[in-house]
Amino acid sequence: MIFAVEVDRLNKFYGKFHALKDVSFKVYVGEIYGLIGPNGAGKTTTLRIISTLLLPSSGIIKVFGMDVVNDAEKIKGIISYLPEEAGAYKYLTGYEYLHFMASLYTNDKTRIKEMIEEAEVICGLGERLKDRIGTYSKGMLRRLLVARSLMIHPKLAILDEPTAGLDVIHSHYIRNIIRDYVKKHNITVIMSSHNMLEVEYLCDRVSLIHEGRIVLEGSPIDLKNKFSADNLEEVFSRVVKYA
Repeated sequence: MIFAVEVDRLNKFYGKFHALKDVSFKVYVGEIYGLIGPNGAGKTTTLRIISTLLLPSSGIIKVFGMDVVNDAEKIKGIISYLPEEAGAYKYLTGYEYLHFMASLYTNDKTRIKEMIEEAEVICGLGERLKDRIGTYSKGMLRRLLVARSLMIHPKLAILDEPTAGLDVIHSHYIRNIIRDYVKKHNITVIMSSHNMLEVEYLCDRVSLIHEGRIVLEGSPIDLKNKFSADNLEEVFSRVVKYA
């Protein structure tokens, strides 16, 4: 069976600091998988290694059967990665930015047009796409960036804190897009989030990372039942306290 993502005994050192310690998990094709944990736990480092932006110190990491070290260029062609602090060219309009990003993936004018039309629907910004990105709110920018990530129909979308710092309205919009759009197009998602309610709403399964280790994995429902908890925040607090 080919998994979307396979992480086996992943270790990452920054000098003497052991950031990731034998991290292992698998992501099924078509599921939304969440990495949760406190700041500095290793979530972003894990996502960057999966997206081929960082090299692992040791371990085997595969994306659709391809090795992130040996097959990095092939993997880059089938994934999209949205960092937590991603930005965009503020002097471009939304349309110009989407056209520029689409042209990085194909020279086919028809396909570029289709991608931009897809992004229009995803972001829901309407006429504001004609305005310079520098005039956008943080929520509008994030919606544009999520649209950029999904318009190419990646086999795997890697989203680092997709709604961090956004107000309720923009967060709700992005969560619905991730949930509905990726299921419709059978896109696999691996995401990190501090928002436990968001994780419960979106994710089929989650892993809790604490101090560079996976300390718990399962579906939100199973984890709540296991700990007789009302929500994942309670599970999170108990596991981190005793890990």
